[in-house]
Amino acid sequence: MSDLFDYKKEMSELRFTEIQKKALAEAAASAAGGKAKRRRPVFRTALIAAAMAVVLVVGASAAGILPTPTEVFAPLFGGAAAQTEVIDKIGRPIGASDTDNGITITAEAIMGDQYNAVIVYTLTRDDGERFLPEGRGLDETYLMMGGFGGASWVRDGAHGGSWFVDEDPEDNQIQLVETASSNTAMTKGTANASFEDLQYWNAETEQAELLYAGSWKLRFEVDYEDCSIRLGGGETFSQDGLTFTIDEISVSPIAVRAAYTADEAVVWSDAPSGRQDPRDARQSQRYLENVEILLTKTDGAVVDLSNSGGSLQPGDGTTLCAKGQVLEEIIPLAELQSISVGGVVYEIPHD
Repeated sequence: MSDLFDYKKEMSELRFTEIQKKALAEAAASAAGGKAKRRRPVFRTALIAAAMAVVLVVGASAAGILPTPTEVFAPLFGGAAAQTEVIDKIGRPIGASDTDNGITITAEAIMGDQYNAVIVYTLTRDDGERFLPEGRGLDETYLMMGGFGGASWVRDGAHGGSWFVDEDPEDNQIQLVETASSNTAMTKGTANASFEDLQYWNAETEQAELLYAGSWKLRFEVDYEDCSIRLGGGETFSQDGLTFTIDEISVSPIAVRAAYTADEAVVWSDAPSGRQDPRDARQSQRYLENVEILLTKTDGAVVDLSNSGGSLQPGDGTTLCAKGQVLEEIIPLAELQSISVGGVVYEIPHD
């Protein structure tokens, strides 16, 4: 973001689903030592990624041999032959790292498509001791990372999420998985990431408490292959008193994005900062949450992506809408049959 105006403009256009907004509120309250109880399915934390402007510096390069993207992503997003083939094609190693107060954070690898990306970081305790408190796993130690909390190399409205993974609770490492979705191309750029003070939620005191103090700053180049296909263009559907025209649908083995235009400009209230007027919630539902997105696999399984995050940009009598997300597993295009947006069905070509 080049200046405060761009920051405020992007913030005004940023919209989250109701689930994401609840997670954001709980994360903010917990980070501030509030009383909100943590309810975080599969240990995921919504990132306030597009909302932060920070000053960042170059991180140190990781020493030794870099793990391959397949070694990094396969345990998290699927290790079948067809899935690892996708990782081999679009994944890229990173290897940037920074150390503070005995903790090293390393950006291991990235993969993505034009509008979405996934980055895996490894957090290492340099003395070799167990990373989490003795006798506690992630299900009992809800972690929260302060600071920016993730990488940024896009300028347009964005949304995303993050979650921690601990494959071996007894070793000195855990992983942080970050996903990001944007309205502009993400395949190339210089990414900066800043982290501060790893905390955990103490259920007994109902407060966030410090686990490891520190400040970690990384910088690395983003350059990966876009393997998505484009569908749609001009089809319409109507619901909730609005008519939507589909502009473009993007489908890749790791993510889905739908861009469409509503025939009415969204109007937001002048609610105070940090508070959402009930009318704004209803508006968001009309333009985003209520638009159904269903991804059907060739085996008949259906993945419901209707709760994906997104953004709204009001124009002259219209609203540009975009919603989508990174999938929970890699699904090769050959295993995808169709995608439905607002009831309009598109077959996915396999050539």
